[in-house]
Amino acid sequence: MSDELDFPQGESAYRRLLAEIRSGALLPNARLRETELAERLGISRTPVREAIRQLEADGLVVHVPRQGASIRSLDYAEVIELYEMRAVLEGTAARLAARVASDIEIAELTALNADLAGATPGPAAQELNRQFHRTLLDAARNRFLMKSMSALQKTLLILGPTTLAEPTRAADAVIEHDAVLQGLRGRDASASETAMRAHVEAALKMRIKAMRGREIPLEDLS
Repeated sequence: MSDELDFPQGESAYRRLLAEIRSGALLPNARLRETELAERLGISRTPVREAIRQLEADGLVVHVPRQGASIRSLDYAEVIELYEMRAVLEGTAARLAARVASDIEIAELTALNADLAGATPGPAAQELNRQFHRTLLDAARNRFLMKSMSALQKTLLILGPTTLAEPTRAADAVIEHDAVLQGLRGRDASASETAMRAHVEAALKMRIKAMRGREIPLEDLS
């Protein structure tokens, strides 16, 4: 099979594996066996191998001695560092959006948050939340910020489903989004950034709570 034919299949396999990591179907430390994946995805091993290489380049897959490729796991310190950077980047996005976002973009953010408020907790609500954050990032109009956030979001995929999987978290997120929107409508860059940072910190607290039952000791937080 030629490279021209393998590339689309490799890209498709890559996106499918990304979706499985995001949904939690592929958990941290899960082994990626080329033969099994090729059979399950209905393709040859070559595009599967390319997909695994891309995931490794993204930092989502590591090679474990005597085991092969596995989904990377994150310890508590890494999770906190990721959320610290998310607070910096999304806080900056909110600050910039308060200055340059159009009224139409702010109206779209308001509509997305209203839809989120009325959505049943689950995949639909999680997608609305992702749209809200993507729209805010677009409204910041900074290509370098978008590139940095894209890299961070890929690493966050290792954590699986968003914290909005919890019903109470979804309701809280709507309120936190409203605080960001108030800053945007008032063109208050400082208030917008503060509200977004608070939103990310609240998500981190929920994430840590969800991790408490895992094997990694909480002492690793120190």
